[in-house]
This record gives sequence, structure tokens and C-alpha cells, in this order.
Amino acid sequence: MSPLPRSSGAGEGTDLCYPLLLNASCRRTLRPVSQTSLLSVLIFSVALLTVLLNLLVIVSISHFRQLHTPTNLVLMSLAGSDLLIGLLAMPLEAAYFISTCWFLGQWVCTAFYALTFVLTSASVGSILLISVDRYVAICHPLRYRSEVTAGRAQRAVCLCWAGAILHNCSILRENLREPGRDSSCRGDCLVVVDVVSGAVDLLVTFLAPVSVVVALYLRVFAAALSQARMMRSSRAAGTTARRSEVKAALTLGVVVVVFLVCFCPYFYPSFAGQDVSNNVEAGPWVAWLTYFNSCLNPLMYAFFYPWFRKAIRLIITLQILQPDSCQATIL
Repeated sequence: MSPLPRSSGAGEGTDLCYPLLLNASCRRTLRPVSQTSLLSVLIFSVALLTVLLNLLVIVSISHFRQLHTPTNLVLMSLAGSDLLIGLLAMPLEAAYFISTCWFLGQWVCTAFYALTFVLTSASVGSILLISVDRYVAICHPLRYRSEVTAGRAQRAVCLCWAGAILHNCSILRENLREPGRDSSCRGDCLVVVDVVSGAVDLLVTFLAPVSVVVALYLRVFAAALSQARMMRSSRAAGTTARRSEVKAALTLGVVVVVFLVCFCPYFYPSFAGQDVSNNVEAGPWVAWLTYFNSCLNPLMYAFFYPWFRKAIRLIITLQILQPDSCQATIL
């Protein structure tokens, strides 16, 4: 996805990233110590929370056998991409944002953006797979067990990650061949995607999957409302299971809305047909809004899914270390 560029221009209180290079060095913006300290604590706290919450999701689904379902396999894929964003992307982005200088070289810069793009695309793909899963479960419940199997879920997740890697390597092929081609000075980390590649990325990574997700969710939401009315007028067996499916559908709706709020500003340059953003000062904040989605996802699971809250209690109290704890009743 097209990154929003950094401003390396001089302003009040600036210095050089590489003082010995003089004309070849970018200029850095010097912030007050109090502001730098506050930003560091805030940003790294969000990164740590993102890692811990998504790690809890992965451990919960991996450890408890009741949670070994096709739906949760895809959910674990989403948690995995969010975990790596908190573990790798957020700390490097924070260091660059706070210091306003990149000291790790152009190879690491290009690899960093490539990794970030792959992880973000994998997150979008995982949300799409979750939407398909919920659509089949709600709208075609009799076919769900036969069509949505663990094996198919595993293959879908692998294809999702392989597609994310291939697509983003294609988008960044020029930058991968020539790292630093868009940087004008030492200390800058900038990867520019041209208008054509940005339009393709916008379609593949955002417009197409989001359109499918929204269309599926509208069908799911309509079916969930119909089933909710049936549950109110009937006390037939299986009502509890149906209520669980309806709640899962509503949870998906919240996840989709939060995703759109976090990602729409990121894709504005591509919507506007630009190589780069025309508002360089807002760039880092827009990037952090997309990263923050990785922290919000597990928080939404904790709020909506009782099994996640129960699993967290068992993990924190170290009860998962007891023999046969994987057989515990979670659902």
C-alpha cells in the first residue's frame, strides 16, 4: 500500500540526522524532551498492548481444543498479522516518528515497508475470510459443516498470505531492486508507489475486498435479524446456538466498521490519484491509525466473545499449565 511520506524539511529547532555528512544529510526536527518522552511512552504502550492481546488470542485458540474450529483458524491468522504489526512495525515506525530520522539504512527501510504492506494486506484478507465464514454459517447453516472444514480454512489462510506477499512484492518491485530510490537525503525512509501501481493496490487491497465484505455483511445482518425474530417467537432446540451465530454476525459488523474508519484515510492518496499525500504532516498519524486497528481487534473480541475472556483468565492464572487443561470447557 502507498505509504504517506515524511517531511524532512527544516522547521523551528532543526538539526542534521548525520552531522558529519552536511549537505547529504536530512534535517531532523527537535522536539522538547517532555513531548518526546510522552510520545515514547504512549506509542510503545500501544505496541506492547497490541502484542499481548493478540498473543492471548493465538495462545487461546492454539491451546484449547474446543477452539480448534475453521472460524478460529482464520481468526488466528488475523491475530498473527496484528501481532507482527505490534512486534515489528510499530516499534520501528515509532522510532522513526519520534526521532524524525532513519538510521537503519535503505535496505532495512524497504524491507520494513514491504513487511508492513504484507501484514496489512494479510489482515484485510483475513477479515474477508471471516466475512465469508460468517456468511455461510448464517445464510447457509445446513451446508456450513460440509463446506467449511479445517482443511479448507488452512488452505484459504495460506493463499491469503501468499497472495499478500506476491501482490506487495509486485507493487514494490522497483524499490526492492533499488532501495532508497525515492529518498533525497541520508536519514530519510521513503517508499513511493506510482499512480498506476497505487490504483491497482487500491483495487486489490481495499475496494474489492471491502466491497465483498460489506455485501456479505448486509446479507448476514438481514439473516441475523430474521433469525433473531424467530428466536423471540420460538423456543425450539438449538436457540442457544443460533443466538451465538447472531452475536458473531453483529461482532463482524463492528469489526468491519472499525476497519473502514481506520483504513479509509490511509488510502486517500490513491483515491485522489496521487503518488504521495499532499499533507505530509498528517502522514504519520494516518499510518498510526491503521496500526491502531491491530490493537482494537482483540479488544473487540474480549468485549463480544465470552470464550476469549474465560481463556484469558485461565492463561493469566497459569491454569493452562495443568495436565489436560487443553480439554477445558471454554464454549
